[in-house]
Amino acid sequence: MNLKNLLIAMSITLWFVSCQSGLSEADKGEYLERGKKIAAATAESMLAEVGKNMKEGGVAQAVPFCNIHADGLTTEMAQQNGVSIKRTSHLLRNEKNAPNSREQEIIAQFQKLQAEKQELSPVVEQNEDGTVQFYAPIKLAQKCTVCHGVLGETLTQTNDSIIKIIYPKDQAIGFKEGDLRAIWSIQFPKK
Repeated sequence: MNLKNLLIAMSITLWFVSCQSGLSEADKGEYLERGKKIAAATAESMLAEVGKNMKEGGVAQAVPFCNIHADGLTTEMAQQNGVSIKRTSHLLRNEKNAPNSREQEIIAQFQKLQAEKQELSPVVEQNEDGTVQFYAPIKLAQKCTVCHGVLGETLTQTNDSIIKIIYPKDQAIGFKEGDLRAIWSIQFPKK
């Protein structure tokens, strides 16, 4: 085999291997849509329950509810969809939700984009083990500033004190409406 044919054969092999190990654009689109739907449904479920508790007893009832039930709601949605679901942030309330190194990188990318006033769009990528990861920004809604807002502005000292009873190491404050609060990290199993 001459050098030219060897290079062509190697190029074809590399192309074939790279196509096999990556996601096609169609697959990325499918995971993107599924990820968006799962994230939206999980957020809707959680916000409905938190909202109900806020109406019934304010922050004093909603924060303990979140502490006890948020993980269970997320787990329930994950089981319904056959995925794993995680919410994580650069400023944690619950230390159990700490980001892994890739999630830290995604958060940093989203923060940079937000600082540059660019749109934050979900990311889909394949992990080395063949699973697929979906990351999406969670922007702070106005109604969430009661617990995550700026102390002395939208977050009262009383509400901050209630939060600190349950989460003494809380860092998840200082946000304004529209700020990047956290990310969804949803993992799809190998096909």
